[in-house]
Amino acid sequence: MSERKRIALLRKELANHNHSYYVLDKPLITDFEFDKLLAELQLLENNNPDLFDKNSPTQRVGGELIKGFIAVKHKYRMLSLGNTYSAEDLYDFDIRLKKLTDQAFEYVCELKYDGVSISLTYENGELVQALTRGDGTQGDDVTENVKTIKSIPLKLQGDYPEIFEIRGEIFLPIAGLQQMNELRIEQGLEPYANPRNTASGSLKLLDTKEVANRPLDCYLYYLLGDTLPSNNHYENLQKAKEWGFKIPNEIEKFSTIEQALKFINKWDAKRHNLPYEIDGIVIKVNNIDLQEEMGYTAKSPRWAISYKFKAEQVSTILNEITYQVGRTGAITPVANLAPVQLAGTTVKRASLHNADQIAKLDIREGDKVYVEKGGEIIPKVVGVELKDRDLFSQLTAYITNCPSCATELVRKDGDAKHYCPNRESCPPQIKGKFEHFISRKAMNIDGLGRETIELLIQEGLITEISDLYQLKKEDVLPLERIAEKSAENLIAGIEASKKIPFERVLFGLGIRYVGETVAKVLVKHFKTIDAIINSDIETLIAVDEIGGKIAESVNAYFSEDKNLLLIEELKAAGLQFVSTIEDTSKSDNLAGDKIVVSGVFQQYSRAEYKKMIEEHGGKNVGSISKSTTFVLAGENMGPSKKQKAEDLNIPMISEEEFLAKLS
Repeated sequence: MSERKRIALLRKELANHNHSYYVLDKPLITDFEFDKLLAELQLLENNNPDLFDKNSPTQRVGGELIKGFIAVKHKYRMLSLGNTYSAEDLYDFDIRLKKLTDQAFEYVCELKYDGVSISLTYENGELVQALTRGDGTQGDDVTENVKTIKSIPLKLQGDYPEIFEIRGEIFLPIAGLQQMNELRIEQGLEPYANPRNTASGSLKLLDTKEVANRPLDCYLYYLLGDTLPSNNHYENLQKAKEWGFKIPNEIEKFSTIEQALKFINKWDAKRHNLPYEIDGIVIKVNNIDLQEEMGYTAKSPRWAISYKFKAEQVSTILNEITYQVGRTGAITPVANLAPVQLAGTTVKRASLHNADQIAKLDIREGDKVYVEKGGEIIPKVVGVELKDRDLFSQLTAYITNCPSCATELVRKDGDAKHYCPNRESCPPQIKGKFEHFISRKAMNIDGLGRETIELLIQEGLITEISDLYQLKKEDVLPLERIAEKSAENLIAGIEASKKIPFERVLFGLGIRYVGETVAKVLVKHFKTIDAIINSDIETLIAVDEIGGKIAESVNAYFSEDKNLLLIEELKAAGLQFVSTIEDTSKSDNLAGDKIVVSGVFQQYSRAEYKKMIEEHGGKNVGSISKSTTFVLAGENMGPSKKQKAEDLNIPMISEEEFLAKLS
């Protein structure tokens, strides 16, 4: 047999053994025999470099050093799921969905793995890209690291689509964490706290060989693409299993929400016996056409929800209540606790939220309190053991003055939090303003971190954001821990940030209620900073997704002279205040129209029609109301939607009539 043929045979055989061991959990040969075959293949490949294949089993061992991770836009938004914590919430979810359609539908229930979301793209049966969730619009390209995970196929088998995405969760099995921690303890290192954080950190390592040494695993649970095997989520996953993917066996279909609840209760009782951690159950509508019809909110799909199991709860002593000042001046009371183990980490501090929460629970220093991780992430105090309270304990008197600058606190009607109004001179607010501006999702200035910001403020080199752009190398060189190379990198990073797009600059300004999504909406609509500055509250509210609270905040920010001066100084420094967001509009034929898309179509898919609506100035809406302009009605339109359109005299037009409107 020629070496070429032997290499091809070994690659196929080793890929099959990988699949049997890591996906099917049915090893066909011993580890020794596998390693012997792998070593033979490695030797043959070394002798035949012209036969290199990036998807060879030998490439899973890593060895490449990555300089960093590139952010890549998702083809399909990678949304997070809404959470529910009770049977009542789940019944409400069921009622909401039944209002969106009169068609019968099934639910698919899946375990919610406590790991890191990943989206894999395959072309012609080969893995070409792996992206993290990121902000849902774009994620980090971690392809080289993901290729080291042996349960993720590099090449597929069977009748797979030419191009598609499959999404899932990369996780670290409990035994894998124990194995890693035993080694770390032997080396005198601190053990890792929990599987989820360790999996997340592993995926961001810059040495692929180090990633390959970590026992990461991956379950896949959702298929996306234009040519899927069926319009049935459950069937698609069964097909994906045939192609070589590790699809969970615990997935089940149900016709009622009551059956889904039984599934939830079953796994709530059994979850502690699993070899990996789960923190809930995901419930999805099975029919993909109905998923599209039910639609999405800005952050999550309407057709799926996550049922979160009750968080782990522990008791400990509240030693002291202190108060933190946020960058907006918001005051957050913090419980300083006797250290306690909770969900794999040592907890010493927990949020007390606000004055109302302290009063409601009657929380006092010295109390025995119950702590849990809200959403399994942020510790919070949820209760007090009153029978153990000291008879001489004192009621908690919420502070009246800022703990940093002593300014009297204010609290507006309807606001849960107290605020320090001294934005100009309150140290945590000044520091927070800069930290937000330089953060990764805003200006992302290389060489500039929290410690450097503190040094610059202490030395009086910066008081306003615009001061950053006046810094010179000789200004920062005398600072502690700033060497010449660091100073050069800092000034270069500030200079490079002048190219950051407008929407991130707007987000970086720290206007209250203007997060990443709102900043993008404002920039896409108004195009320039001057247009935003000159808009009144009514004009702002007229923009889709901008409510009264946001409009008032934006208007108030640009009504202050000092903020207008800041914008002028940043303009003069060369920052971007004109939109570079690509304008995909093709006409304004549908300007102001609110359109419902319903049914099955022949010429284009539902997704393509929704894109056309946006390109021609219209807005997609999920349900029919008096404000609906018309319904683009395909075949098998839901009878309830049809009836509602008729009752409200909303026009229903065909594909041909719709396309004629665009021409």
